[in-house]
Order: sequence, then structure tokens, then C-alpha cells
Amino acid sequence: MKAILFREIKSFFGSPIGYLVIAVFLLMNGLFLWVFDGEFNILQSGFADMTPFFTLAPWILIFLIPAVTMRSFSDEKKQGTLELLLTKPLTVWEIVNGKFLGAFLLILLALLPTLIYVWMISDLGMPQGNIDMGSTLGSYFGLLFLVSAYTAIGLFTSAISDNQIVAFIAAVIISFFLYFGIENLAQYAGEFQGWIAYLGMDGHFRSMSRGVIDSRDIVYFVSIAVLFLALTVFKLKSVKE
Repeated sequence: MKAILFREIKSFFGSPIGYLVIAVFLLMNGLFLWVFDGEFNILQSGFADMTPFFTLAPWILIFLIPAVTMRSFSDEKKQGTLELLLTKPLTVWEIVNGKFLGAFLLILLALLPTLIYVWMISDLGMPQGNIDMGSTLGSYFGLLFLVSAYTAIGLFTSAISDNQIVAFIAAVIISFFLYFGIENLAQYAGEFQGWIAYLGMDGHFRSMSRGVIDSRDIVYFVSIAVLFLALTVFKLKSVKE
């Protein structure tokens, strides 16, 4: 698995992809949070907290992560190297996990510079240091789980399609539906509204953003990630056979 992981990291940073992903994520957040007028502008909000960032980041990542993962298996199929990869002395799970960790680490590297925002907001607070670190840490924790779910979805769509663009669009649609669509559909479910809303990512992410880490939220995100990784493995095994 380490060989696949290092191979993925090398491919990301051996081309402009890795640098572009990090630059786009930081640029988009920076413009919305500090430059553009609107509800996400921290300086205009009058509150010393990271809420605008944690509201905006999931939406940017819905598009950014599929852009990272769309080539994971689609590119292997296009170049005719998928069969060769599957013949290596690695289990299919190890191959999938290696690619998953490679993409996850790339997004993690994109998130790390945003910790500067925490210091800036803390410094701007009145009094200085007036920032809710509990909810901030909880939100970062939740964002990592959200990234893992998005990444697993992206790998799955890449495995089922030979076309990178199709894989990208499919990942965006599935991620959007799980994050935003389910909770909105739940409004029309009557007495089952709570049960259906529980299946959406947004509620679990907001729950973790309050600074209280509930095991049910962790289990939810882990389950989503494992489900789509398992579906990816199932698809690749069918190709191998």
C-alpha cells in the first residue's frame, strides 16, 4: 500500500495538479473570506469566528476533491495500466486504500495553511484571543471526516467510468446529494423527516462544528467512506476477474 501511496503523491506533485489544487482552494477561500463583499466576509461579519470558512469549505471541496480523484482509476483505464496494477502483489483493498490516502493527504496539505486564519481572527478579536477554539477544532475535525467521505465517493466514480469528466460530474452529483439534497428532501417526508435528514452529511458536519464530538457523527462519516471504498473494491475485483 505504501508503494501506491507514494506513487500517488509523486504523481500529484510531479505535475501541476497538486500545486494547482492547493492554490485554488486557498485562493477561493481567501477571496470569499477576506476580499469579496458578502455573507462570507469575516471582516464584515463583526464576529471573531471561523463559521464563514466552515460554511464555505464544504462547497468548494465538493468540486475540488472530484477534480483530484477523477483520474485515479479512469486514467489507469485510459492508459491500459489498470490490469497491470491489479496483477501486482497487492490486494485490491491495498490499492484502493493507497489511492485514497494519497488524495486525502493532498487535501490535508491544502487545509493546513488555513490554520493561519485562526491566528488572524484570534488576533483581531476584541479582546484579543476571543475565539471559540472548541467549535473551531470540532469543525476542523468534522471537515477531515467530510473530506474522507468526498474522497471515497470520488474514487468510486473514477472506478466505474472510463471518462474523467464523467467521473468528476458523477462525484459532484453524489456528494451534493448527500451533503445538501437529502436534508432538503427530508422537509417533504412528514413524520419521517428526522430519520431521512439523519442520512445527510450537513447535519452531522454541523453537529461536530459545535465542538461536541458525537460518536454517531464519526460512525456516520466512517460508514459513508467505507461503503464507497467497498463499492470501489467490488468494481475493481470484477475487472480483475
